[in-house]
Amino acid sequence: MSTASSSPAAVTTARVSFSPWRVWTMALATMTQLMRMKILPFLVLFCILLVGVSFGFSAFNPEQQLSQLKTWSLGSLQLFSIVFGIVATALLLPKDIEDRTLYTILSKPVPRFDYLLGKLCGVLLLIASGLLIMDAMLSLILWMQQHLLFDAAIAHLEADKQATPEAVAQLKAIVARQGLTWNLHWAVFAIFLKAAVVTTLTLLISCISSSTLFTIVIAFCMTIIGHGQSLIREFFFQPHLGATAKRIASLALASIAPDLAQFDIVDSVVNGEIVPLAAVYEMSGIAAMYITVYLFVTHLVFAEKEL
Repeated sequence: MSTASSSPAAVTTARVSFSPWRVWTMALATMTQLMRMKILPFLVLFCILLVGVSFGFSAFNPEQQLSQLKTWSLGSLQLFSIVFGIVATALLLPKDIEDRTLYTILSKPVPRFDYLLGKLCGVLLLIASGLLIMDAMLSLILWMQQHLLFDAAIAHLEADKQATPEAVAQLKAIVARQGLTWNLHWAVFAIFLKAAVVTTLTLLISCISSSTLFTIVIAFCMTIIGHGQSLIREFFFQPHLGATAKRIASLALASIAPDLAQFDIVDSVVNGEIVPLAAVYEMSGIAAMYITVYLFVTHLVFAEKEL
């Protein structure tokens, strides 16, 4: 009898333990749920608009045109990833409660941490997929524009009889620096890391708040604060606080809102600067730290939340 009575308990314990397969299943289900929000038509529209804008630039200043193309495109990727991450995450939990899907899932039983992690991974997988699609499209357009602008600039130099070997070499170096390089992909990766941090923070706010609109507003406010932390430290902390107090205030500010400036390498990439691997590793570590802390706090809040 003791063996029989202990067996169901062991089975229950095994069933409620953490399962990567369960998290993956939840993530795929979340992606399917989010796909119903018509994200793919937006991606197609974005790519078509990107093509139209990129070929609408003038063809007489290769460096400026390639720089403008990267600025506009990377800015659009950043806006898309953050807006989608915030809005989609803010809608997930209320939508599951409204449809009573959450109660069905948690009655399996499914650990609440698996549910949270599966939802987060589903949003991040969809963001990553969208960024990969748009990165591929941007890379193709940039590569085409790079060659078209180089040929047009060479033809312009030849027409002015200024196509000296030095001028051609200088033009080639400029186009190569501003054209398609690995730095472009590192910029997209940095955009994903920033979106992942903001998405995880939004998940935490969503577990605390009972209003979707409140979650979205607070998440956007935290994002704005995260981008402006350097200005806040410069204008509010620097003139009025000592060294120790400034460090404490900066730590408190970084605890309230993530320092998203840590992931801003887009300007460097647009200027043709090389992004060192050390910077990529540092960004990845910072993002992992924020995501881990936010997800841990989210689990603590959600575990005590009455549903």
